[in-house]
Formats: sequence, C-alpha cells, structure tokens
Amino acid sequence: MQATKIPVAVVMQRRATQNRWQSEVWEPHAVLADYAGEAGARLLRDDGSCAQWLHAGLELCLHRDEAEGYYLNVSTETPKIFVMWRMEPDGAQAGAGEHGVPQLVTASYNEAGRLMDGGERVDTVGMPAELLAWVGEYVERNYRPEPKKRRRPQSFVSPAQRGKGS
Repeated sequence: MQATKIPVAVVMQRRATQNRWQSEVWEPHAVLADYAGEAGARLLRDDGSCAQWLHAGLELCLHRDEAEGYYLNVSTETPKIFVMWRMEPDGAQAGAGEHGVPQLVTASYNEAGRLMDGGERVDTVGMPAELLAWVGEYVERNYRPEPKKRRRPQSFVSPAQRGKGS
C-alpha cells in the first residue's frame, strides 16, 4: 500500500500557568503544511510567559486503510490535525528539564483514537486550509463507505425460523 505524504512542521508551545501543582503547560500550537526545513527543533520566541519551538522533519502520511478516519475528520465542522507528542529530557532549546516533542502527525480520527487508547498523548490543532484541501481530495479519490448489512428484526422472522439464522 503506497502512502501519500507531505512534509510538515509542528509549533510546540510552553505556557506559564498560575497553578500551584503545575507551573507550565505544553501543547501543540500549529501545524505548518509543506514545510521541508531541516529536522530538529528551533526556538521561535520566548517572552517568559510563553515560548514556542518549531519542530521540522515530520510528515503527514495518508494511507488508504485510514480513509474512513480522514473522512470522519474532514466532514466535521472544524477539521483537526492530531499531534502525538511526548515529554523528552533537556534540549538546549528548553533549558534544564523537559520539553514537548512531536512524534507523529495524523489527519485520521481512527488512528488518533488508537494512539490515545495505547496511552499516548494526542492533542489537536486546527487543520490549515491547504491540508484540508489535500486530505479532502484524497478522501474523494479513495474513500468508499462499506455497505451495511441489514439484519431483519426478530419480530419479522417467523417463530419457526428464529434461532436458525436469518
């Protein structure tokens, strides 16, 4: 099965919080489409209360067996990109401690659900217009809903036939 892919970058953001249990929150802030920059992280801004890092070198891959998940996403009112990320130690970018690093980017509801079921941290960002057009076109070419088999309600089956299969 051949995948269609596009290079992307993820902007991860660290925000300070006024919470006695958690001093900061990490989250994906944006996904940049068709970004073929050098892999790795680069500090974009840090004003003390909010810092952002650009993580390049990722790809958004579309696979035929995920077409239903893409359809479910692009047919919603607000399509999303799902970013699976992990906290990783250090990095000169974040100073001492840990920082959020994106690991995988997907447009499939189903794949994102499986990742979360597996215990991964997955957050969403709005899908950029150019990615929405690209994924939408892929769905049009590749998604065919599976026909649903209708099962007759037991009330329509004669008592003699019940239990023998319909």
